Amino acid sequence: MSPTFMTLLLAVTLGAFAYSANRRWRLMRIGVADFQFDRPIERLRLTLRFAFGQARMPRYRGAGFGHMLIFSGFLVLLLRSLILFARGYTSNPGFGYWLFDTGTPLGNVYNLTKDIFIVLVILGTLVFFYFRIVVRPKRMAKGVEGIIILGIIMTMMIADSIYDGACLALHDEPGGGWEPLGSLLAIPMRVASPDFITIIQHLGFWTHAGLVLIFLNILPYSKHFHIITAIPNVFFQPLGPRGCLPKMEDLEGMVEREETLGIKGITQFGQKAILDFYTCTECGRCTDFCPANRTGKLLSPKQLTLDLRDFLYNNENELTKNGGDSPGEGMDLVPDVIKPEVLWACTTCRACEEECPVFISYVDKIVDMRRYLAQESGEFPEQLQNAFRGMETTGSPYNIAADDRMNWAEGLEIPLLSEKPDADVLFWVGCGPAFDDRAKKVARATARLMKIAGVDFACLGPEEQCTGDAARRAGNEFLFQMMAEANIEMLDGYEVAKKTIVAICPHCFNTLGNEYGDFGGHYKVIHHAEFLDGLVRAGKLKPTQQLDQTVTYHDSCYLGRYNDIYDSPRDTLTSIPGLKILEPAETKDRGMCCGAGGAQMWKEEEPGDIKVNFERTNQLVETGAKVIATACPFCMRMLSDGINLQEHEGIEQKDIAELLSESIIDDAGVKYARLT
Repeated sequence: MSPTFMTLLLAVTLGAFAYSANRRWRLMRIGVADFQFDRPIERLRLTLRFAFGQARMPRYRGAGFGHMLIFSGFLVLLLRSLILFARGYTSNPGFGYWLFDTGTPLGNVYNLTKDIFIVLVILGTLVFFYFRIVVRPKRMAKGVEGIIILGIIMTMMIADSIYDGACLALHDEPGGGWEPLGSLLAIPMRVASPDFITIIQHLGFWTHAGLVLIFLNILPYSKHFHIITAIPNVFFQPLGPRGCLPKMEDLEGMVEREETLGIKGITQFGQKAILDFYTCTECGRCTDFCPANRTGKLLSPKQLTLDLRDFLYNNENELTKNGGDSPGEGMDLVPDVIKPEVLWACTTCRACEEECPVFISYVDKIVDMRRYLAQESGEFPEQLQNAFRGMETTGSPYNIAADDRMNWAEGLEIPLLSEKPDADVLFWVGCGPAFDDRAKKVARATARLMKIAGVDFACLGPEEQCTGDAARRAGNEFLFQMMAEANIEMLDGYEVAKKTIVAICPHCFNTLGNEYGDFGGHYKVIHHAEFLDGLVRAGKLKPTQQLDQTVTYHDSCYLGRYNDIYDSPRDTLTSIPGLKILEPAETKDRGMCCGAGGAQMWKEEEPGDIKVNFERTNQLVETGAKVIATACPFCMRMLSDGINLQEHEGIEQKDIAELLSESIIDDAGVKYARLT
């Protein structure tokens, strides 16, 4: 080969890549330093599983299969590229790296493995050619870039095999049988002259070596930059509870220092967020499962990421001047880059984040931009003002006096914690079950079940107030922190950290268990679905009444995707004699949101083709079940509306506690469902 040309090729291409990589590095540094290095062993484990093991790829079987073939092939063939670069400095075509020399036992095994993976990579590229040219799914980015990259990959594979075939044809070197592709191609080559075979050899060699280096230089300017950034992006993912939003520190101090509350400009994002922008593969899996996008809203998680990334790239010079210390003025993200309707359409259901194979986050970015709109510019949906005012004055977005919080329990003789401070369990009722007439029945059913099981519990009554979930998701972090601190002070006064909190609402459950810890409130919180399941398993509740009904269960996002609770509600339903459970097509971690999360419960839905709760209701009705079961008062309200407003006759909506209570008979032979 040619050492001079190889040196020149490496110097030019690696130098160009270093320049491009440095540009991306400098641009990333405009963000706030926030990379986390805690729990390194766990981070490595997750990186091995999801980055190298491609654990999320099979969620889309065809595309996932193709990507796994290409990725695994690249890992194996990386060594091959290094070997070829080394061969550029020698005339010996069998030269490798020590034990990997052609003809050595390990070298022979590697050559065979390499040929196998060349075939697998070609197969993977054919899969993607099929998707991009024939299927053309809506979720995938269109354009020629993907086709060009696939062509480069396939050409590299073919060129490598042609090079092997020419080497075998020229030298008939030992170990040729370990290179089946090369051996196959060598057969027709041997009829040609040595000079012609040499030309083919050089063509295959320099095509492969050159395309590898050209491909490397394309990466920083294309979506395929994820080949470099995906591994660190997975490694640096937040390891806290999935349901926990980042805390805004020292809000009062920020006001005094005239700092922006929430994200106004691109430089206020963290460096991890910018790495997210770099890492987007444009596969569209996030948008495919976004309930807002599926119902015709403007929000597309993929497009949100791409719009922010493109803005970042387009303003690179302005943003990186003076080392990024003096970002350009007048670069507001909303509404110049992201329309407000996009942000307010989000239900914070995390379906997008559950699907993303490279662990890009979306909810935190959307909420951060909402925080600026809600706290700085005052530009938020008018209906939210009523919820905010209610939380400030009455401690509830329903804007009903706290003295009415125990009206749901009339006649049940349920003690208050102020009367029974030594109770083992605090029953956190929540605003919905306390004030919504339909949800009150769930609170009554749950309380009755706990009483028959002999649970030592009490409620807070008028002392209970909203956890602040809706305020936080709507961007009003100041109001959320005010409510959180008040709740924590009250709970700590009763030493609730020594008790168990049972919450009906998944939003209360998530906030108390996953978010209050950032403010010093560390509690053992369990959702009523898990708690009731535990009572059944312990034999303290014995469902014996036959219920001959078909039921489909709707997964709450804040119970499922946020807290990975899928089985216990189903186990509770399964314990009821006669119930036949029918699973919808969209279920568990792919279940569609009811449409109430992210403060949507308290505002008008953004314009679209159909309401989210209507679409989800239709999916559940399609199972043929006569009862839609839930474990969340917000889901109950949204799906009840979906049933009634769309006139689905003969369909009932019940909480799992209500269904369980219908199957429980007390010692006197009285069916508890009759005591509502």
